[in-house]
Amino acid sequence: MADPDALRTRFARALEGARGHDTTGPDPAPYADNLLARWQEPQRRYHTLTHLTAVLDHVDVLEKHAADPDVVRLAAWFHDAVYLPDRSENEERSARLAERALPEAGLPAEKTAEVARLVRLTTTHEPAEDDPDGQVLCDADLAILAAPPSAYAAYTAAVREEYGFVPPDAFREGRAAILRQLLALPRLFRTPYGEAEWEATARYNLAAELELLTS
Repeated sequence: MADPDALRTRFARALEGARGHDTTGPDPAPYADNLLARWQEPQRRYHTLTHLTAVLDHVDVLEKHAADPDVVRLAAWFHDAVYLPDRSENEERSARLAERALPEAGLPAEKTAEVARLVRLTTTHEPAEDDPDGQVLCDADLAILAAPPSAYAAYTAAVREEYGFVPPDAFREGRAAILRQLLALPRLFRTPYGEAEWEATARYNLAAELELLTS
């Protein structure tokens, strides 16, 4: 169960860490509260505080692979901050939200731009080989694919609920296409940890789900 108070503290730490030596910035709490409200909107079933917490936890696991872990954590906070299941520009709108909010919150322009870049990267989950922060964020976001069977089943059920407006046959066809695209990738995870610890399980889960959808 996600704990909003604990998440509020985690946001403050990430923002203060990304600010560096500047201790004169605005209070992080209002910015955290705005994001927490967004992550609890009623249309969400998978992209909830539980998902946010899981992504932040996985960033913590992968922290040693990141160049700037606190910037990655801020990107995790913003990566689905704008989320409407029937819209295709969620990542872009989330990145623009970061570009508006973070300078006001005291984050330097260069780091704000990096947060927005990372958020936009979650559209494709294809970070470059020389992009450690992008690799960490994308791996953390996709780590659910390597969840144990019961957690993976809960994830797929929540995704289906979010897309409840899509007819069953169309959903199965679209979901199967996504799964085939993922399975065709040479690597799902780009960090050494993700590749070693999550790749095989994720591929097993994806293949099993695809078989259920197409059988």
